[in-house]
Amino acid sequence: MKALGWLLFAIMANALMLGGTAWAQNVGDNSFFFTTYYSHANTAGAPDQTLRVINDGDTGANLWASVYVFDDSQELQECCSCEVSPDGLTSESVNNNLTANSLTRKVNTRGVIKVISSCVAAGGPTNFTNKPAAGLRVWSTHIQRTTPTAGTFYVTETQAADSNRASGEETLLETLCLYVNLLGGGGQGVCTCTPEDFDF
Repeated sequence: MKALGWLLFAIMANALMLGGTAWAQNVGDNSFFFTTYYSHANTAGAPDQTLRVINDGDTGANLWASVYVFDDSQELQECCSCEVSPDGLTSESVNNNLTANSLTRKVNTRGVIKVISSCVAAGGPTNFTNKPAAGLRVWSTHIQRTTPTAGTFYVTETQAADSNRASGEETLLETLCLYVNLLGGGGQGVCTCTPEDFDF
Protein backbone atom coordinates (compact mmCIF):
# COMPACT_ATOMS: atom_id res chain seq x y z
CA MET A 1 0.00 0.00 0.00
CA LYS A 2 2.88 2.34 0.80
CA ALA A 3 4.39 1.63 -2.64
CA LEU A 4 1.07 2.47 -4.30
CA GLY A 5 0.95 5.77 -2.40
CA TRP A 6 4.46 6.68 -3.61
CA LEU A 7 3.52 5.71 -7.17
CA LEU A 8 0.43 7.94 -7.12
CA PHE A 9 2.49 10.75 -5.60
CA ALA A 10 5.09 10.42 -8.39
CA ILE A 11 2.39 10.44 -11.09
CA MET A 12 0.74 13.53 -9.60
CA ALA A 13 4.09 15.32 -9.27
CA ASN A 14 4.94 14.58 -12.91
CA ALA A 15 1.51 15.74 -14.07
CA LEU A 16 1.88 19.00 -12.17
CA MET A 17 5.40 19.57 -13.51
CA LEU A 18 4.39 18.81 -17.11
CA GLY A 19 1.27 20.90 -16.76
CA GLY A 20 3.34 23.77 -15.41
CA THR A 21 5.81 23.44 -18.26
CA ALA A 22 3.05 23.42 -20.86
CA TRP A 23 1.43 26.43 -19.21
CA ALA A 24 4.72 28.35 -19.13
CA GLN A 25 5.25 27.74 -22.84
CA ASN A 26 1.73 28.78 -23.80
CA VAL A 27 2.26 32.54 -23.71
CA GLY A 28 1.11 33.36 -27.23
CA ASP A 29 3.01 33.10 -30.45
CA ASN A 30 5.29 35.26 -32.51
CA SER A 31 3.54 34.86 -35.85
CA PHE A 32 3.71 37.82 -38.18
CA PHE A 33 2.86 36.22 -41.55
CA PHE A 34 -0.65 35.00 -42.38
CA THR A 35 -2.44 33.59 -45.42
CA THR A 36 -6.07 33.08 -46.33
CA TYR A 37 -8.19 32.91 -49.47
CA TYR A 38 -11.23 34.50 -51.05
CA SER A 39 -13.79 32.84 -53.33
CA HIS A 40 -16.92 33.93 -55.23
CA ALA A 41 -15.87 37.59 -54.80
CA ASN A 42 -17.62 40.09 -57.07
CA THR A 43 -20.12 37.36 -58.02
CA ALA A 44 -23.78 38.22 -58.60
CA GLY A 45 -25.90 37.15 -55.63
CA ALA A 46 -22.92 36.31 -53.41
CA PRO A 47 -22.41 38.12 -50.10
CA ASP A 48 -19.24 40.17 -49.65
CA GLN A 49 -16.31 38.71 -47.72
CA THR A 50 -14.42 40.44 -44.93
CA LEU A 51 -10.79 40.41 -43.79
CA ARG A 52 -10.68 41.32 -40.09
CA VAL A 53 -7.46 42.30 -38.32
CA ILE A 54 -6.96 43.02 -34.61
CA ASN A 55 -3.92 44.33 -32.76
CA ASP A 56 -3.59 42.21 -29.61
CA GLY A 57 -1.99 45.17 -27.80
CA ASP A 58 1.10 43.23 -26.75
CA THR A 59 3.52 45.84 -28.14
CA GLY A 60 1.44 48.78 -26.91
CA ALA A 61 1.99 50.43 -30.29
CA ASN A 62 0.21 50.80 -33.61
CA LEU A 63 0.92 48.06 -36.14
CA TRP A 64 0.24 47.81 -39.86
CA ALA A 65 -1.32 44.93 -41.74
CA SER A 66 0.57 44.84 -45.02
CA VAL A 67 -1.94 43.19 -47.33
CA TYR A 68 -1.05 41.45 -50.61
CA VAL A 69 -3.98 40.30 -52.78
CA PHE A 70 -3.30 37.70 -55.47
CA ASP A 71 -5.66 36.36 -58.11
CA ASP A 72 -5.96 32.62 -58.71
CA SER A 73 -3.18 32.81 -61.32
CA GLN A 74 -0.62 33.77 -58.64
CA GLU A 75 -0.44 37.37 -59.87
CA LEU A 76 -0.34 40.20 -57.32
CA GLN A 77 -3.26 42.49 -58.14
CA GLU A 78 -3.38 44.87 -55.16
CA CYS A 79 -1.39 45.77 -52.06
CA CYS A 80 -1.69 48.26 -49.21
CA SER A 81 -0.87 48.74 -45.53
CA CYS A 82 -3.69 49.21 -43.00
CA GLU A 83 -2.98 50.72 -39.57
CA VAL A 84 -4.38 48.99 -36.48
CA SER A 85 -4.11 50.57 -33.02
CA PRO A 86 -3.52 48.55 -29.82
CA ASP A 87 -6.70 46.55 -29.07
CA GLY A 88 -8.12 47.96 -32.30
CA LEU A 89 -10.04 46.25 -35.10
CA THR A 90 -10.10 46.99 -38.79
CA SER A 91 -12.35 45.21 -41.27
CA GLU A 92 -11.70 45.25 -44.99
CA SER A 93 -14.31 44.37 -47.60
CA VAL A 94 -12.95 41.93 -50.18
CA ASN A 95 -15.19 43.40 -52.90
CA ASN A 96 -14.77 47.10 -52.06
CA ASN A 97 -11.34 47.41 -50.41
CA LEU A 98 -9.22 44.51 -51.63
CA THR A 99 -10.29 43.62 -55.19
CA ALA A 100 -12.02 46.74 -56.56
CA ASN A 101 -8.86 48.36 -57.94
CA SER A 102 -6.84 45.53 -59.48
CA LEU A 103 -3.70 46.36 -61.43
CA THR A 104 -4.95 44.61 -64.56
CA ARG A 105 -8.51 45.93 -64.10
CA LYS A 106 -9.54 42.29 -64.09
CA VAL A 107 -12.55 41.36 -61.95
CA ASN A 108 -11.10 38.86 -59.49
CA THR A 109 -13.44 36.23 -58.09
CA ARG A 110 -10.97 34.04 -56.19
CA GLY A 111 -7.42 34.11 -54.98
CA VAL A 112 -5.05 34.38 -52.04
CA ILE A 113 -4.54 37.10 -49.43
CA LYS A 114 -1.24 37.37 -47.55
CA VAL A 115 -0.76 39.64 -44.53
CA ILE A 116 2.46 40.70 -42.80
CA SER A 117 2.25 42.21 -39.31
CA SER A 118 4.62 45.18 -39.45
CA CYS A 119 5.60 48.05 -37.15
CA VAL A 120 5.80 50.39 -40.17
CA ALA A 121 3.50 51.07 -43.12
CA ALA A 122 4.85 49.17 -46.12
CA GLY A 123 2.25 49.53 -48.88
CA GLY A 124 3.70 52.62 -50.55
CA PRO A 125 3.81 55.18 -51.95
CA THR A 126 7.22 55.87 -50.43
CA ASN A 127 8.00 52.76 -48.37
CA PHE A 128 7.48 49.13 -49.35
CA THR A 129 9.76 47.49 -46.77
CA ASN A 130 8.17 45.80 -43.75
CA LYS A 131 9.60 45.59 -40.26
CA PRO A 132 7.88 42.39 -39.10
CA ALA A 133 6.47 42.60 -35.58
CA ALA A 134 4.18 40.04 -33.98
CA GLY A 135 0.90 41.36 -32.60
CA LEU A 136 -1.73 41.23 -35.32
CA ARG A 137 -4.34 38.47 -35.55
CA VAL A 138 -6.29 37.89 -38.77
CA TRP A 139 -9.68 36.32 -39.56
CA SER A 140 -11.61 36.18 -42.80
CA THR A 141 -15.04 35.19 -43.99
CA HIS A 142 -15.41 32.91 -47.01
CA ILE A 143 -18.25 32.31 -49.42
CA GLN A 144 -19.06 28.66 -50.10
CA ARG A 145 -21.57 27.30 -52.59
CA THR A 146 -23.52 24.07 -52.93
CA THR A 147 -21.76 23.41 -56.26
CA PRO A 148 -19.00 25.40 -58.01
CA THR A 149 -21.49 27.12 -60.33
CA ALA A 150 -24.93 26.89 -58.72
CA GLY A 151 -26.82 26.66 -55.47
CA THR A 152 -27.10 28.66 -52.28
CA PHE A 153 -24.22 30.77 -51.01
CA TYR A 154 -23.01 30.14 -47.44
CA VAL A 155 -20.71 32.26 -45.28
CA THR A 156 -18.01 30.68 -43.12
CA GLU A 157 -15.28 32.36 -41.06
CA THR A 158 -11.84 31.07 -40.13
CA GLN A 159 -8.69 32.41 -38.59
CA ALA A 160 -6.04 33.09 -41.23
CA ALA A 161 -3.28 30.50 -41.16
CA ASP A 162 -0.05 31.31 -39.35
CA SER A 163 2.35 30.71 -42.20
CA ASN A 164 5.97 29.78 -42.62
CA ARG A 165 7.76 32.53 -44.50
CA ALA A 166 9.97 30.99 -47.17
CA SER A 167 13.39 32.50 -47.65
CA GLY A 168 12.96 35.62 -49.74
CA GLU A 169 9.15 35.62 -49.51
CA GLU A 170 8.96 38.94 -47.69
CA THR A 171 11.36 40.59 -50.14
CA LEU A 172 9.40 39.18 -53.08
CA LEU A 173 6.10 40.56 -51.74
CA GLU A 174 7.65 43.97 -51.12
CA THR A 175 9.22 44.06 -54.60
CA LEU A 176 5.99 42.97 -56.29
CA CYS A 177 4.08 45.67 -54.39
CA LEU A 178 6.61 48.28 -55.55
CA TYR A 179 6.18 47.17 -59.17
CA VAL A 180 2.38 47.14 -58.86
CA ASN A 181 2.55 50.76 -57.64
CA LEU A 182 4.92 51.75 -60.45
CA LEU A 183 2.88 50.03 -63.17
CA GLY A 184 -0.39 51.37 -61.77
CA GLY A 185 0.92 54.90 -61.47
CA GLY A 186 0.32 54.92 -57.73
CA GLY A 187 -3.42 54.46 -58.22
CA GLN A 188 -4.34 51.22 -59.95
CA GLY A 189 -3.33 48.18 -57.88
CA VAL A 190 -3.54 49.96 -54.52
CA CYS A 191 -6.11 48.53 -52.12
CA THR A 192 -7.85 50.73 -49.54
CA CYS A 193 -8.29 50.53 -45.77
CA THR A 194 -11.47 51.11 -43.77
CA PRO A 195 -10.76 53.35 -40.73
CA GLU A 196 -11.23 51.60 -37.38
CA ASP A 197 -14.11 53.83 -36.27
CA PHE A 198 -16.03 52.94 -39.44
CA ASP A 199 -15.90 49.17 -38.98
CA PHE A 200 -18.85 47.34 -40.52
